[in-house]
Amino acid sequence: MDRQKIERISKALADRTRLRILEAINSRDHMNCAQIVSMRGVTPATVSHHLRILQDAGLISCERQGQFVHSKALPEALEDYRQELSGLARRKKKKAKRPT
Repeated sequence: MDRQKIERISKALADRTRLRILEAINSRDHMNCAQIVSMRGVTPATVSHHLRILQDAGLISCERQGQFVHSKALPEALEDYRQELSGLARRKKKKAKRPT
């Protein structure tokens, strides 16, 4: 995973609303936009904006089925991200152990 991808995912997950939307989508097989809008405090325009960011980060996939767009979480993206962050932490620990 390249640095730009790590930054995109980090930015996507840093927003409280996007994190809430991702958690909701991940708790089901998929969700359509209307189901997400029904979540308290989220307007259709806001949902559309946040879904685009989550999709661009590779955390969800969106597929049109008739008049609805269904969003599905991509857990493998989160796992890859977790592994990258873990690798960063390990490299930092190794550098800290070296005498100067």
